[in-house]
Amino acid sequence: MATLSIRIPDSLHQAVRDLAETDHVSINQFISYALTEKVSSMRTVEYLNERAARAKIEDFDKILAMVPDVEPDEHDRIPNKGE
Repeated sequence: MATLSIRIPDSLHQAVRDLAETDHVSINQFISYALTEKVSSMRTVEYLNERAARAKIEDFDKILAMVPDVEPDEHDRIPNKGE
């Protein structure tokens, strides 16, 4: 496991301390969770961008054409603004 020393504003340190205490975890654990979440988010965006770059509108149109043209079930309908 690596050790990392960083400088952060006092206000951010206090916020992290408070949030970690609220979650009943150490500051180190809280920061580790936060970094894990951020890395995961960035990798997901990268993956989705790569997939989107390979997408073909023709394939999308073919799949969309297979969807039946029927009214949605009652519980799947978008309510009118007046309802």
